[in-house]
Amino acid sequence: MTRNPLETDTSLQRAIDYEQHALQAGGVSKAGSTLMAVAGSAPAYSIAASTALLIGAAGVGAPAALLWCGIPMLGIAFAFSHLARVDSHAGASFSWVARGLHPLLGFFAGWALVISATVFMVAGALPAGQMTVALFAGDKVANGNTLLVTCVGALWFLVMAAAVIFGVHTTERAQWIMSVVEVGILVVFAAIAIPRAITTYHHGATFSWDWFGFGHLTGAGVFVSAALIAAFYYWGWDVTANLGEETKNAHKTTGMAGILGIVIVFILFEIYTTTTLVMLPGKTIEENSGNVLSVLGDAIMPGIGGKILIIAVALSTIATLETTLVQVSRTLFAMGRDRTIPFAFGRINRKWKTPVFATLVVVVVSLLLFVLANLFGGSVAEILGWAVSSIGIQIAFYYSLAGLAVVIGFRRVIFRSAKNIILIGIWPLLGALFMMYIFVASIVSPDTEWQVKVLGLGLLVLGIIPLALFYRRARAAYFSRRPLEVPEDFSA
Repeated sequence: MTRNPLETDTSLQRAIDYEQHALQAGGVSKAGSTLMAVAGSAPAYSIAASTALLIGAAGVGAPAALLWCGIPMLGIAFAFSHLARVDSHAGASFSWVARGLHPLLGFFAGWALVISATVFMVAGALPAGQMTVALFAGDKVANGNTLLVTCVGALWFLVMAAAVIFGVHTTERAQWIMSVVEVGILVVFAAIAIPRAITTYHHGATFSWDWFGFGHLTGAGVFVSAALIAAFYYWGWDVTANLGEETKNAHKTTGMAGILGIVIVFILFEIYTTTTLVMLPGKTIEENSGNVLSVLGDAIMPGIGGKILIIAVALSTIATLETTLVQVSRTLFAMGRDRTIPFAFGRINRKWKTPVFATLVVVVVSLLLFVLANLFGGSVAEILGWAVSSIGIQIAFYYSLAGLAVVIGFRRVIFRSAKNIILIGIWPLLGALFMMYIFVASIVSPDTEWQVKVLGLGLLVLGIIPLALFYRRARAAYFSRRPLEVPEDFSA
């Protein structure tokens, strides 16, 4: 009797596919991986684009939102670290969730990253355009001309797409230039801002340590709204996981890089959020929602500070456009290689060893989104607000699945030591439950804007279409994926 080809052992075919469609191994250094994690979270961009949104949602509870979202986020980073040690895969959570939980959930984890990263192209390119226009034409033009801002942002986006296409070495070199300057500027201004906020007259709120407690996060929808925005702040550090097949000693490097990245950006986020609350009045923060870091820069270093921080934001935004393109292109590449979407996404350019087709598709879709953003009629601030919160929903979804994947997939080794219990069991589980809570709560909350629900949940549900179209083709490979193979002596 002839056997169904879908029932045959496909391990040999998988090995051939992976060898023929291989990314450039060893292209990213250990230091470069950590730099990618910081650049992925885009400290200057996140502060500029999200501080006013976070303060608008939580008031003086904004530092608490960052703290209490940062702790579970670190649990997710530990989950990513452990998962990467047993499976360095360009798809990261797309592969891990499939092997730790179920292939259907793995597919939607990958899909969530793809759509969140694609939506981010609008949320990221708009500030890049806005900061560039502000440098040359002033804040009034930057805040009032959405079309010009979008066009300039799209131009920057295309430049970064070219850097991603031309190879991971080009990508890493570009990051060294942009991110080192960006973080250097932020550190210098933080060193000036802290004593100035303490010792000189300020126009904002009087600092209190209770800003870091739960007391200011009560009320209908306050905590959920603030948590969604805070999740967006941190998002992007996991680009290190998607570069696993291209990083030297990836089994150890990518996880530690992600953890270090979160710690670094957490410190910067807390310093600048607290300083903004202390040094700027609420009305000023609200009126400059898309460019609050520029105003803060003038308060820290009158005359030139605002312009310098605009440069930092522009570099940060351009850098994170690049890392997000890397992340989404590698995820699409992995999904294509496993035939859960058209196999063309899984092809590699022989010269540059990059998924050119996947990258170009993202570029085209993102440019269409830029056009739709203008036709929708919203201001830059409104478009950013919708995009940030909707991305927060999608982030919470796939992070929660990755957190659960490590707990379930590593269940046989969790209780082998106290360290394993905390770093493989309790902390990732708490991170997963936290992310799951804000995902569900944001969907059911009447305080969540309908635009956010449509972008956040609606685009996630669209994943049913490629799933239905390519399920049969992928069934023999991806949907029969073997469970995670965790050594008996695995230690966190």
